Amino acid sequence: MTAKFTSLLTTVCAVKALACTAPACAHEWTTSEARILRQFAAAAPEDALPVPDMRALDAALPGGPGPALDAAATDLALRLARLHLLGAASAQQKAGWRIADTDQDTDVAGWLERSLAGGSLATFLVAVRPAHPDYAALRAAYARETDPERRDVIALNMERWRWLPRTLGESYVLVNIPTFEARLWRDGKPAGSWPVIVGKPSTPTPIFSAMITGVNLNPWWNIPASIEREKRGRFPASQGYVRVGGQWRQKPGPNNALGQMKLVMPNPYSVYMHDTPARNLFANQTRAYSHGCIRTGDAIGFAATLLEGSKSREDIDAVVQARTTVTFNLARPLPVYVAYFTATPATDGTVTISPDLYGRDAKSGFTPPPNGPCGA
Repeated sequence: MTAKFTSLLTTVCAVKALACTAPACAHEWTTSEARILRQFAAAAPEDALPVPDMRALDAALPGGPGPALDAAATDLALRLARLHLLGAASAQQKAGWRIADTDQDTDVAGWLERSLAGGSLATFLVAVRPAHPDYAALRAAYARETDPERRDVIALNMERWRWLPRTLGESYVLVNIPTFEARLWRDGKPAGSWPVIVGKPSTPTPIFSAMITGVNLNPWWNIPASIEREKRGRFPASQGYVRVGGQWRQKPGPNNALGQMKLVMPNPYSVYMHDTPARNLFANQTRAYSHGCIRTGDAIGFAATLLEGSKSREDIDAVVQARTTVTFNLARPLPVYVAYFTATPATDGTVTISPDLYGRDAKSGFTPPPNGPCGA
């Protein structure tokens, strides 16, 4: 048994143990419902998931409705749902993925009970999958793919979608590091995309989420300690650098490293989406040049899109031209997810495999799990 298989098996068994601690479902399962459940469980590999242990259900089915079938079916339904919601990867395989998965707090048992009471078991078993259209497109491509290496990459990226909240919200920004792109979704629909520059492999952009609360125009740049060390304290006044309170800062202006715009998006990594004076770099296909921050193409246009409904482009341009430092708050905070997907679908359903910029695919140790049940 390989180390990869053992790790996956341990995770699946842990999910099983978690499911078994849930309160017993009060619903009396019918044989028909149990068979529907079994079909969905057997089809788990279509989502690049292992087939969960169905032996208890198989043992209970011949006896028909009753306590044994209720216990076995409820247990299997909860384990299957949690695999779809949380994934099959171990904590080690998810290392460095710092986006909190709120699905951990979902009352899966209550959701299942309500679905059974409403006669919508099949709907429930579909709804626990990631809701994003990119996941559905990857799932369809996974079914068609015949190349083993591409299939493995697609499977890993399907798993990564399970590490995100099942729904990201109606409006949000999704930054994908390997494709050097930021996408805005508004009211559940794509509302634009922007090229980005991300961190070098030696100073990678972290995977995290934050809330965008505003747009800072003509920002000051507070030089991080790591960059102070790298430059050995050499910050010429001719480029707008000043020493304030023991820290190097850069004044707003054409040479400012943050350009003319920085998003207000507090996070523990001090990583922000911002403009850049080196806009020529956006012409390059591979754009990994920063110390971790996310430089954004057409940054003022991006800011204007985020501020639509509260500030006009004319308002923004006037502030930029005046070179005064001003922060405009968004009407509502907007989630931003900085993620890492090396398999991404196009509108026609084709999937592009991007270079593994930070080697995260290679280090993950994740492969589509075998179909054997936990304990088999």
